[in-house]
Parts: sequence; structure tokens; C-alpha cells
Amino acid sequence: MNEDLQKELAIVRQQIDRVDGDLLELLNQRARYAQQVGQIKARHGEAGFIYRPEREAQVLHRVQEMNPGPLANETITWFFREVMSACLSLEQPLGIAFLGPLGTFSEGAATKHFGHAARLMPQISIDDVFREVEAAHADYAVVPIENSTEGAIGRTLDLLLTTPLKICGEVVLRIHQHLLSSEASLADVRKVYSHAQSLAQCHEWLNRSLAQAQRIPVGSNAQAAQLAAGEAGAAAIAGQAAADRYQLPQLASNIEDEPNNTTRFVVLGRQDAGPSGRDKTSLIMSAANQTGALSQLLSPFSDAAVSLTRLESRPARHTLWEYVFFVDVEGHRDDPPVRAALAELGRRAPYLKLLGSYPMAAY
Repeated sequence: MNEDLQKELAIVRQQIDRVDGDLLELLNQRARYAQQVGQIKARHGEAGFIYRPEREAQVLHRVQEMNPGPLANETITWFFREVMSACLSLEQPLGIAFLGPLGTFSEGAATKHFGHAARLMPQISIDDVFREVEAAHADYAVVPIENSTEGAIGRTLDLLLTTPLKICGEVVLRIHQHLLSSEASLADVRKVYSHAQSLAQCHEWLNRSLAQAQRIPVGSNAQAAQLAAGEAGAAAIAGQAAADRYQLPQLASNIEDEPNNTTRFVVLGRQDAGPSGRDKTSLIMSAANQTGALSQLLSPFSDAAVSLTRLESRPARHTLWEYVFFVDVEGHRDDPPVRAALAELGRRAPYLKLLGSYPMAAY
């Protein structure tokens, strides 16, 4: 190697080593401050609430605004989430329930939001995910609520009607679907396992590429990968995490019909989240069976200049042909405009349940 080149590289590498040392000291200093926060909370009887969604969101928004580059905001967000996750684990690793087994998109959402220091608790159904947190076996749940291609996740909406849990966060995850199989070519694939939502998200690709293959819905994409790994002529539609975990090659990549296929997850806990400055509020309401009833329920939001970001109808189940409406609005319930709108809505709606106010997803 050229001597001048070696000298130049040696100077830069010494600078990198010096920065690494500074980073190490600063990371440990931050961890010591996090421990002090835990000790202060314990003295004031709040040791059970070591995770504050609004505080984490404020940290992430601040570092994104301060970031001068060249690292992208997405990279900075990931790094600081992992730092906060590791600091929280010094007190007590958070237990996170999600739809398993390991290798699902739900695991990816849980890790994206809580970091790799969290204690992952995969469950066999969305019902079990709710129950684990309701019974205080897990600290938080991460459940899918809607997909940009296939719409709402019905079982999640049904369980939100009755659960005492609060929505305290959201995660937005870009979904890339892959065809995983030990077979060498598409011609050898006779059946395809996947979750029903993923089969629907890849419907047109399957029609074009595997029209004769049997499509078999299962409980999760990771379960589909498990089945495909042990069966000749089988394939699974799943993500990269399932491919890695179950050692299945990608026979075809990015086979989702919509290029911007995205799933939104919500984080559920037993406590409310405070205002972060960039929040959403979710609620469920019913409308009387009469002309103009829904318009009367929506007008308090427009009167208060509160923006609706989602309106989803769902059968009420207790009465035939009656519906409830799932609503997301911008702002925290403690913000004066949202508070005024909710107060008026409470006077008009036959049924109103506030699901929670929480920080908007940090992408």
C-alpha cells in the first residue's frame, strides 16, 4: 500500500478511535442518567411506569430536527431507539406481546418500536396478545390495525371495543412480501402457505405466477414459513425475518401487488400517554339510526378545526344492522380543540369510548 495513503488513513482512523471512545463514555453517562430517572420514579411510587411513550417521541423528534447528516433521520431514529431500549432494560426489560411465532411482521413492528433489548413474547392469536397485557403478564402489546392494501384488521377492531387497554403508540411498517421455498423453481411449487392478509396482498402476482398452486391461509406468515420449510412442493409468503429464521431461500422477492404496501400497528398498554406535541387520538362512537346522525357526530371536529385522519365503520355485533365507527383525529385529548370536540361528541353520541391519545409514529 502507498506510504502516503497509509499515513492519511492512520490519521483518520485515530480520529475515529477517539470519537468511539467519546461515544462510549457518553452512552454510559446517558445510561447512568436513565438509572437516576428510575430511582426518582421509585421514590415517588411510579416505578411501574418506566416507559413513557410521549417522552420517547419527544427525544426522537428532537434528534431528527437536530440531525445535520450525513446519516439519514431513519438511521438516527433507529440508533436512538436502541439506546433508549438498552437504557430501559437496565431497570427492567419490557415484556412485549405480539402475534407470533418469531419471524412475523408483528415481531418486526415490536422491535422497531421497543428495540432489541425488549423481552419478546410471541402469542398464537391476536386475542392472546390482548389477554397477556390485560392480565399483566406482558407490559405492552403490538397489534396490526390496518393495511394500506387490504384495509382494517377486523379482529383487532373487535377486541378494541371491549378491552380496558389504552392505545399509547403506533408503528408504521413497510411490508415487503417474498415467496420462500426450498424448491428450485416456481414450476415445482404446488401449494402456498401464508396469512390471509398476505395472500390477498399478493393476489395478482399469484394469479400471474402460480395460478395452479393451492393457496392455504394459516395463522401467521412465520407459521407459513415453518410449514413450507418441512414440506416438499410448498412455499410461503412471508418477510425477510421469516426467511432468515427458518432458513428458506427467496424464490421471488417483493411480490406484493402494491409497491407502497404498508401496515400500521398500535401499541397497547395499561396507562395513558401524555402529550408529546405531535399526537393522535383514537375513539369509537355509535350513531343513532336516523338521517344525518353521522354528520351530527362529525361536526364537532370541524367546528373545533380538528382534522380527522381515519373513519372506519364496523358492525356493532350486539344489534343487527347497527354499526360503530372507529375514528382517528390529530391532536391529544388534552389539547383544548380536541377536548372541546370530545366534550360535545359525548353529548351527542349514544356510545363513545376513548381508545387513547398517543404520539404519531416516528418513521
